[in-house]
Amino acid sequence: MIGHWILYTLPFCGASRAPPDIGETLVESIEHTTYEVTDRVATITLARPDKANAQSETMLDEVDHHFRTAEQDDEVGVIVLRAEGKHFSAGHDLELGPDNPVLYEEDGSWQLHKLYNWEAKKYFGYSWYWRNIPKPTIGAVQGKAIAGALNLIWPLDLLVVADDVQFSDPVTLMAIGGVEYHGHTWEVGARRAKDMLFTQRPIRADEALSIGLAREVVPRDELWDRTHELAAEMATLNPFGLAQAKRAVNQTLDVQGYYAALQSVFDIHHTGHANAITVSGFPVIMQLGGMKDKLKDKEKGS
Repeated sequence: MIGHWILYTLPFCGASRAPPDIGETLVESIEHTTYEVTDRVATITLARPDKANAQSETMLDEVDHHFRTAEQDDEVGVIVLRAEGKHFSAGHDLELGPDNPVLYEEDGSWQLHKLYNWEAKKYFGYSWYWRNIPKPTIGAVQGKAIAGALNLIWPLDLLVVADDVQFSDPVTLMAIGGVEYHGHTWEVGARRAKDMLFTQRPIRADEALSIGLAREVVPRDELWDRTHELAAEMATLNPFGLAQAKRAVNQTLDVQGYYAALQSVFDIHHTGHANAITVSGFPVIMQLGGMKDKLKDKEKGS
């Protein structure tokens, strides 16, 4: 059992750090992730393969804890995020249980402000913080990376992907305009972002490489080794130089309105929840099972 009070301080990287005050969090135990440091590379591993690494609140708190541990460790030069199992992540864990909070009222109704405040911290707030950590971050991504998985992937600096990777955000099936950290337009371009959302089609390995989303594509069984090799090579460089290089690129995006756009679309995301609550009494119009059935039908037809 590991008990930690994490005091959230703001690193210097990034032009604007005004977003959500994410305060302090108690991580009582590490259950769904692992963390190790080798060759000045901190490796965070999603370790919930039986659930396709679906992200519960517990898992997100652990991931955030590991990112902040690596940020504060002078023996860490680069951070890698990877995942066990067939798929990188199936997105948000929407099941009720001990790993997730109860956000609805005793009578079963939903109050939008409670959902908004929780997602502002756990989804948008965490992702924005990770994006601005003043150390390079690399994702090793395999299999399906669906919806909420993009909240983990878009903040990262570089991606090494397996040849079976699929990036997708099918939440328009739930009458939501996209996930909370909506970097889609910046990452893949406006028309391709609309295509992802309107048609629910995935971006596969070759396309990800051709548009610059992925740095390189490797066979599945080489993914972890190749990512570590790249990270270890980068970790030999001067850490201040790496931090300044990251700061230069991030601030260029921020001057262009990156953060303002993300925050605006996070608010749009919650008009989707508000509409669903009005129509159905639940924050999404289609339940998870219905979305999975729709996607299976699309895969059979493709």
